[in-house]
Amino acid sequence: MADTLTATTLTLKDIAREAGVSLATVDRVLHNRPGVRPDTVRRVKAAIERNAFQPHVAAAELARSRARRFAFVMPAGPNPFMQQIEAYLGEMSAWLSARRLGVEVVATDVFDPSVLAASLEALSGDYDGVAVVALDHPGVRAAINDLVDAGTRVVTLVSDVPSSRRHHYVGIDNIAAGRTAGALVGRLVGQQSGKVAIVAGSQGLRDHSERIFGFSQVMASEFPDLSVLPVLEGRDEDGRSEQVLARLLGRHADIVGLYNVGAGTQGVAKALSDAGRGKQVVFVGHDVTALTRRLLLQGVMDAAISQNPGHEARAAVRVLLALARGEPILREQEKIRIDIVMRDNLP
Repeated sequence: MADTLTATTLTLKDIAREAGVSLATVDRVLHNRPGVRPDTVRRVKAAIERNAFQPHVAAAELARSRARRFAFVMPAGPNPFMQQIEAYLGEMSAWLSARRLGVEVVATDVFDPSVLAASLEALSGDYDGVAVVALDHPGVRAAINDLVDAGTRVVTLVSDVPSSRRHHYVGIDNIAAGRTAGALVGRLVGQQSGKVAIVAGSQGLRDHSERIFGFSQVMASEFPDLSVLPVLEGRDEDGRSEQVLARLLGRHADIVGLYNVGAGTQGVAKALSDAGRGKQVVFVGHDVTALTRRLLLQGVMDAAISQNPGHEARAAVRVLLALARGEPILREQEKIRIDIVMRDNLP
């Protein structure tokens, strides 16, 4: 489904520029005033429709809204996908300002439950809504529940904690993503038999554990000639992911497939290349970033399962805003889809 959120950040000047007319002409068309030629009217209306422009929506919302603050609790460190989400939040500044919304990013160690729980507890009373990339752990669940009890709207982002009382989850179906990865690895390996490695950030992250579950399901049921090795954990860090995979490659010369569940992609690729197996092992991972794009073009990586970071950022803000206002959530609009990206269909 098309996502036209950014269209509401447009101004009348933007519409006038796109239609090639004056600001006064746009105003006449909007208010059905005479003196505008029919072809000009059509051109202005086409520009409005093309951009899903809603005149005065920002002013109307500003008039009826109070200022609100949202916090996004994100993983600390150089995770390219998470950095993309943060960048999109920055690009939403005009849309946020028009609705008197402030969004602040709180970086923390999401792999350490005590640190993440403490970060959530510190937000109590200061924010109307919190979006969190969450570890599924009793301490984190308790911190989320405490925020909800205190009146804060809580949305889990990318990785869910379904047993908590969070209000909504924004992210992909991770079991389906894992099953997709399994089908890709199995089919691309072809008639070979051998072992398949899995590198994850942490099995405590719900998105990673669900992807592993889906992947293992498909491997066991559809590709009996492939043996899945125990999961390696690299905390989404390049150095650690490289280290654990390098050791595994040294012990198993018959690894024919690899599923990288989260980030740490550069380290995974380096371990494969240093072992001389960069184009021998079928390598499937996640997300289209500058790095994965390059690895796909080089033939080191075979496929990336992509989710739209811009849609996730926007959906999380929209859901928090709807919750804060007591409005319904457009579930179909906020559903995040997955795409399979390979070298020949790179966007």
